[in-house]
Amino acid sequence: MTLPTLRVAIVGAGPAGIYAGNILNNAVRERGGEVAIDLFESLPAPYGLIRYGVAPDHPRIKGIVNSLHEMLDAGIIRLIGNVTVGRDISLDELHAHYDAVILATGAIRDADLDIPGVDLPGSYGAADFVAWYDGHPDVPRTWPLDATDIAVIGNGNVALDVARVLAKHPEDLRSTDVPANVYAGLEGSPVTDVHVFGRRGPAEVKFTPIELRELGEVPDVDIVVSDEDFAGVDAASAANNQIKVMLRTLQSWRTREVGSASRRLHLHFFHTPVEIFGEGRVEGMRFERNAPVGDGSGAVVGTGTFVDYPVQAVYRAVGYYGSPVPGAPFDERNGVIPNDGGRVLDAAGSPVPGLYATGWIKRGPVGLIGHTKGDAMETIANLIEDRDALPAPTVAEPDALLELLDDRGVHYTTWEGWLALDAHERALGETDAFVRERVKVVPRDEQVGISRDGALVGS
Repeated sequence: MTLPTLRVAIVGAGPAGIYAGNILNNAVRERGGEVAIDLFESLPAPYGLIRYGVAPDHPRIKGIVNSLHEMLDAGIIRLIGNVTVGRDISLDELHAHYDAVILATGAIRDADLDIPGVDLPGSYGAADFVAWYDGHPDVPRTWPLDATDIAVIGNGNVALDVARVLAKHPEDLRSTDVPANVYAGLEGSPVTDVHVFGRRGPAEVKFTPIELRELGEVPDVDIVVSDEDFAGVDAASAANNQIKVMLRTLQSWRTREVGSASRRLHLHFFHTPVEIFGEGRVEGMRFERNAPVGDGSGAVVGTGTFVDYPVQAVYRAVGYYGSPVPGAPFDERNGVIPNDGGRVLDAAGSPVPGLYATGWIKRGPVGLIGHTKGDAMETIANLIEDRDALPAPTVAEPDALLELLDDRGVHYTTWEGWLALDAHERALGETDAFVRERVKVVPRDEQVGISRDGALVGS
């Protein structure tokens, strides 16, 4: 007996969604079945945080796009971009057209930092700044870069990315895909000192060795660390080799000669943010100094000693937080969709028939991009196990949903459209004075216009 074609909608065309689609296709076909997968994306272009969440001077990480491109270019997964679920199409309507829906919408908002003064002008979420310097179409074209002294709160890779972009001279980004409006904004920045603050010690950082090493290679930027933050810290007794490597890097910076560079990047440890203060805008930030608890856990305790830093801007890189999908359950406390192994759970804790989750919206914003593969495998395995119990779609025609979008005047984009936009951006890069891989098109309407016109020409 031949099973009918399994029709699945995936919401979110970042790595989590694309990996899920590829794993689903392989799993179904290995069992002799057929699958039709539609990948919905709210932006006109695919790749999610790879395109809009990775710093422009990290082409190595962006190389992941090559494998994602191959998965979509195979023609098994149909990309439907510039479509927002909950606005252009409802979750119920997706259920009517598909056997199952997988939510892979990620986590793109900043987690809260609940301290006084956090809403003062000059206090920014790191996610918003990252979206700006990556040319996200839905953020303003300008950014208020008017501070000489800046605080970045957080001890993860995003904090390092933000600090590096703020401290780096814009000409050192010129060969990347940094958009023209971002380059112009950074060119006018008067910054001299960027301070990165972490609550725990240098042995508990959440950086990766490569990110940390790159920080020390930024031209005309001195790295400054404080000896008091390393009292009792021994690289030889670190928890793992990765931490050992980073501690050695940090220790080496303690002996570096500083003072010759025009900008400085300070790394501070054992600092808990207490308050952002200022009259009408950010003028400084107060921290409590911490000390190790001493039990080997890396936990810290406040010392009751407070220190103020005169900064004019604060960037909060304390984590990401998921956004609800209209019509789907949502855990407000943790910023995820409640689930059991990827099966979405309702308020009573029972699985919602035909609804699944994968990636950061499933497990929270932890782990590297590669972790999404294992995450997707779990979700897809449960979907396959549930196949016989999935509610059958009430609309069987494969193109019915596209016709519905057309009727509503939704200018959706396609894979062919992305290829046209990709070629356009690469052509802009070839004609740029610095001959770079691409020049990003930023405005949404321009992306959509190029995608749709290019798809028509290519068809």
